[in-house]
Amino acid sequence: MLKKIVHLFFIITGGTIGYLYVPDIIHLLDFTDAAWVASPYLGTILGAIILFFVSYWLVDYIVDFLRWIEEGLVKLPVGDLFFGSLGLIMGLVIAYLMNIPLQYINIEFVSQVIPLFITILLGYFGFQVGFRRRDEFVSLLNINKKERDKKRVSNDQESNDTLVPKPKILDTSVIIDGRIADICQTSFLEGTIIIPQFVLGELQHIADSSDVLKRNRGRRGLDVLNRIQKELPVKVEIYEGDFEDIPEVDSKLIKLAKVINGIVVTNDFNLNKVCDLQSVPVLNINDLANAVKPVVLPGEELMVQVIKDGKEQNQGIAYLDDGTMIVVEEGRNYIGKTIEVLITSVLQTSAGRMIFAKPKLLEKAL
Repeated sequence: MLKKIVHLFFIITGGTIGYLYVPDIIHLLDFTDAAWVASPYLGTILGAIILFFVSYWLVDYIVDFLRWIEEGLVKLPVGDLFFGSLGLIMGLVIAYLMNIPLQYINIEFVSQVIPLFITILLGYFGFQVGFRRRDEFVSLLNINKKERDKKRVSNDQESNDTLVPKPKILDTSVIIDGRIADICQTSFLEGTIIIPQFVLGELQHIADSSDVLKRNRGRRGLDVLNRIQKELPVKVEIYEGDFEDIPEVDSKLIKLAKVINGIVVTNDFNLNKVCDLQSVPVLNINDLANAVKPVVLPGEELMVQVIKDGKEQNQGIAYLDDGTMIVVEEGRNYIGKTIEVLITSVLQTSAGRMIFAKPKLLEKAL
């Protein structure tokens, strides 16, 4: 491709030279009296053909030279090349402005040779200044950027009080759970409550299920939505859009949160983790429930009723009034009895809280 460009350059150059000078050369040599021989168009064709054949001897050297320049420019750091080019442009602009008055001087040397000399000199100096003082230019730009960042931060702080709360997007699990209605009633959730159409579709599918348990859960979710929309002092909107290229409802919720800059409200542990991985804000109802539960610390004593046996050998399972599960070590023999236990450890996660304890009677025996 580069060779073709060089050949084309030679053809255009030869044609231009032939058009301008071949007729004068023919008249000067008095080669013939025929007018058509001195035609500039014939000179254009003749000059283009001559330089086209000459280019075959020079093209390899020219291409190698251009490749050498190209490799040198590619190896230069971007910052050096940018500031060097910027300095070159500034030098050429100054040279152009300085050469304007010289064009009106009738002395040929002053009006033609000196402007060319000034252009080359100032272009060289401009490139050197931009190339060698690039670090100072970069420092100057960084200072201006820091000042702009400070102004932007101060403006953000001033307008922080007027920020509109992000919309809250409800997923299917938190609607079926039902506690979201009580939370909305207490005005803990600010902003608009968004109920996507695809979530409503999933709820309706669950409510129409042949399984009695699923059908009851789906109907409960629809009743919760009806309560939130009609009885509670919150703004509720139905999002009619859908993401047809995404089959899973959870993935659609994450996509919707990114599109409208909203927050997903859920009690699904797995959805909570996926939102965290994709940097999507999420509110987990279970986290809120765990946060407001009574604090139980290792070493405290509680009265509990052992309901059933646990997964491990000799374990018993009991529950607090808020539904927190207590694993009682060596508690299998106390199933159906109310005993005093000693808390040994507490495990709290987004999926819930689990308390480990052992019978106080065993502690006294030791």
